[in-house]
Amino acid sequence: MRFFMSIPLVLSLAAAGCTTSSGDGSEPNDPGPACSDPNTAGCVVTSEAARNLNPQVSPADSDLLAKGNTSFALDLYQQLREEPGNLFYSPYSISSALAMTWAGARGQTEQDMAKALRFDLPRARLHPAFNALDLALASRGQGAAGADGQPFRLHVANALWGQTGFSFEQPFLDVLGESYGAGVHVVDFERHTQQALDLINGWVAQKTEDRIKDLLSSPPVTSDTRLVLTNAVYFNAAWQEPFEEERTQPRPFTNQAGDVRDVPTMAGVPYASYGEGAGFKAATLPYDGSELDMVLVLPDDLDAFEQGLDGARFDQVVASMSRRLVDVEMPRFEINAKFSLKSALDKLGMAIAFTPDADLTGISEKTRLMLADVVHQSFVKVNEAGTEAAAATAVVAVPTSAPDPSQIAELHLDRPFLFFIRDIETRAVLFVGRVANP
Repeated sequence: MRFFMSIPLVLSLAAAGCTTSSGDGSEPNDPGPACSDPNTAGCVVTSEAARNLNPQVSPADSDLLAKGNTSFALDLYQQLREEPGNLFYSPYSISSALAMTWAGARGQTEQDMAKALRFDLPRARLHPAFNALDLALASRGQGAAGADGQPFRLHVANALWGQTGFSFEQPFLDVLGESYGAGVHVVDFERHTQQALDLINGWVAQKTEDRIKDLLSSPPVTSDTRLVLTNAVYFNAAWQEPFEEERTQPRPFTNQAGDVRDVPTMAGVPYASYGEGAGFKAATLPYDGSELDMVLVLPDDLDAFEQGLDGARFDQVVASMSRRLVDVEMPRFEINAKFSLKSALDKLGMAIAFTPDADLTGISEKTRLMLADVVHQSFVKVNEAGTEAAAATAVVAVPTSAPDPSQIAELHLDRPFLFFIRDIETRAVLFVGRVANP
């Protein structure tokens, strides 16, 4: 399975140290030797504070972060589900990128963003908690296999791309350096917009093994852009128990509109976790290494289940499951999606960030900034070997086996269902999707 998340945030900049990048932007956390002029395109503005590779985060703070992020993921789902059809997005990447943005928010903007994003920790504890989660995810998959026969991969990277001559506040740079390992690559949006776009898109493509190309265009990035923030996550893992291709055959699937058609459907009887509750059946399919899994939820009534879906309901679904053999039938599916998140985030309570009243002075006091849009693009493909997925988000800101059948649970996904890809130990929900029409 592969998934990626890139979040560009066009905002503003006061430089600390400036070092020369490797040229392609592929290693923002290891920029190289110092350069002589911080206003020169190609430099990387960084904090002198190194990435904290051993953040001291209490179990209580980790738990609060996980609960808050899951609640935000499903708050966002309530906004995005209104459009019928397939749905796929990465709440983890969106939360991470907006957490970096929140590091520069002040006043009412800071309060509204925290409420909308379900940030229940104060600033001084939230960023280390994100750092600890990020480092935990980066440690996954030792010795496990990928869906493509190569080793398991789960890579996370952050970088910012700022206008030459713009200035960042030092505390903002310190947070980015210590908790996100990110520096600011100096580019010239004003005079060489396309060149800046090419550098950012090249970084995104490199971090996602070319699964996301041409993430950004003009607009939303224009000569007025002052900062683009990128977060990338790439994941490639095989199922712990792959489906046998010989068992895949056409089976009927009733889509969201009530139409029935045959679709290629995988079948297997893996050891998994299975549960039932009022209005649903659910199971988890682990990936190789048993550190991440996919939670599958088959509602009796899609709309009724979705209306009540929040963090507490998701916890109930997970708590209902226990280990056993499960007769799984699941269609192969592929989803491509792209949408603006501005309206959804407005409705969740952070509308002020998209207005001239936005206070992002923690990023720069010299130029007042506002968010212009948050654009999300994603891709997922599920087959017999595993899962391949990619996602990209742009936050743009401008100035202002055959045992006894009786012992086997059954989960036949022959009508619309939901799926969640999560890290088991941290309970971080990395991706959320709905298959309405495979």
